[in-house]
Amino acid sequence: MVVQARSRRLLILGICCMSLLIVGLDNTIVNIAVPAIGRDLHAPLSGLQWTIDAYTLVLASLVLMAGSTADRVGRRRTFQTGLVVFSAGSLLCGLAPSLGWLIAFRVLQAIGGSMLNPVAMSIITNVFTDRRERARAVGVWAGVVGISMALGPVVGGLLVQTVGWRTIFWINVPIGIAAVVLTALFVPESRAPRPRRVDLPGQVIVLVLLASATYAIIEHEPAAGAVALVALVALLLVEPRRPEPLVDITLFRSPPFAGATSIAVAAFGALAGFLLLNTVYLQDVRGYSPLHAGLLTLPIAAITVILGPLSGRLVGSRGPRPSLLVGGTGIGLSGVLLTSLSPHTSIVWVLAAYVSFGIGFAMVNPPITVTAVSGLPTAQAGVAAAFASTSRQFGSALGIAVLGAVITAGLHGRSMADGFSPASHAGWWIIAGCGAAILLIGTLTTGRWATARQPDAELVDA
Repeated sequence: MVVQARSRRLLILGICCMSLLIVGLDNTIVNIAVPAIGRDLHAPLSGLQWTIDAYTLVLASLVLMAGSTADRVGRRRTFQTGLVVFSAGSLLCGLAPSLGWLIAFRVLQAIGGSMLNPVAMSIITNVFTDRRERARAVGVWAGVVGISMALGPVVGGLLVQTVGWRTIFWINVPIGIAAVVLTALFVPESRAPRPRRVDLPGQVIVLVLLASATYAIIEHEPAAGAVALVALVALLLVEPRRPEPLVDITLFRSPPFAGATSIAVAAFGALAGFLLLNTVYLQDVRGYSPLHAGLLTLPIAAITVILGPLSGRLVGSRGPRPSLLVGGTGIGLSGVLLTSLSPHTSIVWVLAAYVSFGIGFAMVNPPITVTAVSGLPTAQAGVAAAFASTSRQFGSALGIAVLGAVITAGLHGRSMADGFSPASHAGWWIIAGCGAAILLIGTLTTGRWATARQPDAELVDA
């Protein structure tokens, strides 16, 4: 019976990882297709940024509500609904006749995707009740996050070059259908003992805040920046007065929780920016095919496959600090290695930077998840996982917006082939800064001083 129970838990973990695979893959697979989409739909760089950020912004805005909704109406039901909506959105993205329709269908995709990752994590949290076993499961989960995101350029490159960019969306459909069926057969329904109420004012404020901030960066629009500032003030004023707020501001008094969310923004901002700069450099500057460009990122994927689960085990036995320090060092070093990038930089040097980034990202992802989930009560598993997902998605959106804006400003009217390399130097320094921030925050928020300042003993439940 014990063996059967463990096998069933592992099967449920595998089903949840299927959803993670397609959502994570979709976060990065579009990057490698950006040049092809731009040529086919006659889109400028700012428009292409929105094909990525429309998806990540909606994910970041809705995952908190999706997590609490799943706690209330049922995690399996919410998970299955998300799979259906995400698969339908993927199908429509592949049929989009213009950039505007593609962005609209990406939003639909993201609405479905918002019901997947945080809900799947809450299912895992409730199925794996032993602390060490949960840490290992989260390590596997984090490994799939890295695998899906790192394999996106490889799979995307193959599909774009051989079949066309539309197939990068259609690949999600059969996986989504299989996950729906398996979920119905094997995943138990669960709810929180006392689920949170819906906080519509908080949801609207979060959506306005993230969308306006990203719009201000991509489109260089001061008015949108002012709207973002007003939304931030409204969030700080309104949410503490809500009986069950969408964003519980008091949680950020916990240094480990605040550190985990900040590190997630830095790490995933670095990943999104790294992949965007990388695909433009390899295809538009070096002239590599989409498949060749994707294959060059294989070191990131391979290292993530190996180190992601190992980092999860390390977190379970030694805590998050060792993984965070190695992760921050790897990401920071990769950025530094590419700060003098030119059209003639040795590809061996470029690959060395990829290896460094792969080590850093693989090590940093599991402690983010473990710390964020353990920073909230287990009864609110959906909300706990949603905070981690929100930080990741907002970081990805911010990375695309900031580094895309840096490149656009640095081109000074030159073509990508002529002006990208010098324009990208500031972007690589930003990625190096993200690594340094992970090092600093990881050091400050994982020691005895930080743990002792948890606002409530219940918050360290996991």
